[in-house]
Amino acid sequence: MKRVLATGTFDILHPGHVFFLSSARALGDELYVLVARDSMIRHKAKPIVPEIQRLEMISSLKVVDKAMLGSEKDIFDPLYEIDPDIIVLGHDQTFDIEELQKSLKEKGFKAKVIRIDESLKCPLYSSGRIVNKILERYCESQD
Repeated sequence: MKRVLATGTFDILHPGHVFFLSSARALGDELYVLVARDSMIRHKAKPIVPEIQRLEMISSLKVVDKAMLGSEKDIFDPLYEIDPDIIVLGHDQTFDIEELQKSLKEKGFKAKVIRIDESLKCPLYSSGRIVNKILERYCESQD
């Protein structure tokens, strides 16, 4: 049985997230998802939706077999429990595949890292685009 792991912030759940997770699920038999902890997000603005609610949303998707919060200390800690065969990165995730693969090997993991380069082509495929649309609609109409 091939276990796939996907990770992300998953703030303001949208069709791009569903596309990413469905693409990840197609690579194996089980899909585990790590939802980033608020305290560990440093590469972009803190999420609008609290981590527990983001976890509940991801857990409710049919394509996800198990979702859990990531570690607040070491991003690799949950991998000891999950033991993935494949770790999937999204097109916009900043990890360097070679560096991540090397770190995994050093920690004793045999998982293969794969990036899904495709993204959903629709107007609201990202949290940022959704936020901008809300601001455009509700803030500009206030002028």
